[in-house]
Amino acid sequence: MNAKPGNDCASSGVRMLRIAYIKPMKTDQPILTVSEITRRVKQVLEGGFAGIVVQGELSNLKIHTSGHMYFTLKDESAQIAGVMWRSRVGSISFVPEDGMKVVVSGRITVYEPRGAYQIDATSMRPLGVGELQAAFEKLKQKLSAEGLFDASRKKPLPEFPQRIGIVTSETGAAFRDMIAVFRRRFPAVTLVLRPTRVQGVGAAQDIADAIAEFNRFGGTDLLIVGRGGGSLEDLWAFNEEVVARAIAASGIPIVSAVGHEIDFTIADFVADLRAPTPTAAAELAVRDRAALLEILNESVYTMRDNVASIVRERRRRILHLLESYAFNRPIDLFRQQSQRFDEITRVLQSSTEHLFALTRSRTTALQQRIASLNPRQVLKRGYAMVLREGNIISSSNALHPDDLVDVEFHDGSVRSRVVERK
Repeated sequence: MNAKPGNDCASSGVRMLRIAYIKPMKTDQPILTVSEITRRVKQVLEGGFAGIVVQGELSNLKIHTSGHMYFTLKDESAQIAGVMWRSRVGSISFVPEDGMKVVVSGRITVYEPRGAYQIDATSMRPLGVGELQAAFEKLKQKLSAEGLFDASRKKPLPEFPQRIGIVTSETGAAFRDMIAVFRRRFPAVTLVLRPTRVQGVGAAQDIADAIAEFNRFGGTDLLIVGRGGGSLEDLWAFNEEVVARAIAASGIPIVSAVGHEIDFTIADFVADLRAPTPTAAAELAVRDRAALLEILNESVYTMRDNVASIVRERRRRILHLLESYAFNRPIDLFRQQSQRFDEITRVLQSSTEHLFALTRSRTTALQQRIASLNPRQVLKRGYAMVLREGNIISSSNALHPDDLVDVEFHDGSVRSRVVERK
């Protein structure tokens, strides 16, 4: 900056102003617009911070009517704005509040209209055991109030499953331990593994998707969902609400097998059965083949002894019945009735013969009487019958002179004409 002094007229008592002239700087750099510089900053930030995990304290938390969540993440000396879109807010397994310390996963983005950078959050979880335990209790109370833990909705496990689905990590020790148990206890069962992540970002959704896939494709009698032991943070995927609701919606019975015996997760309360460890889950899922064979052998021996005992008892009872008076009495009764039948037959035969003889005698007498009343027998004694036109004439008054009549004798008849009636 160069200053050019003005004239100083002291004699006139007028002080002249000293004027400074600024000369323009000469440069070859282009002049950028605000949008252009913001766009360049956006490219640098979003390219350099594509995937970050940040911890801090929540403040200015607000759920917009659109369902999007806006918040500020801060620590002792700085803060950064954050946003989580509605599609991801539903995956949060706890109720975020101002003052809560959380771990946010996502990426840095620039909101161009304001020229402000922010975290585009993909997931959020409480920081520290205390925060996790508080989130665990809140979700537990929420799901319990909805009835997801009720014993009435739990399905019984099949006694002899033929096809068992397993939702866990294919590289974890839990899966190898379960295979060893199934091979030892019941090698005939078919195992279907759906490999999943069991911790970290996206693990809960992967587990829920695996449960839904088994239900969609069918053919599975039982599901085992779990992993080996670890810290509360390691097991947190099984405390996510999305996993709990997937278990509750499953039509296939589910055994939860997460961590060690002292570890409890939300999945344990919702599942149809909680196993203290993955190994215990495999033992609960199938019967021991050796024990079953022993039971079958004992059953066969018991049935054989029972059948032999029943046969002996039935034989004894039959022999007793054959020798008893009650069994032989029907034979005596039959013999007596047979004898009685013979007697009745003889009496009936005698009575019948007597009746026939009596009837025969009466018939003979009647025949004799009928014969004695036969007009022809009378004609043999010298009598004759007079018939006119086939009708017997019993009175002379019925005849007139010149009537033709038949005079019938016992050995024939003659045709006559009435000459005179006397």
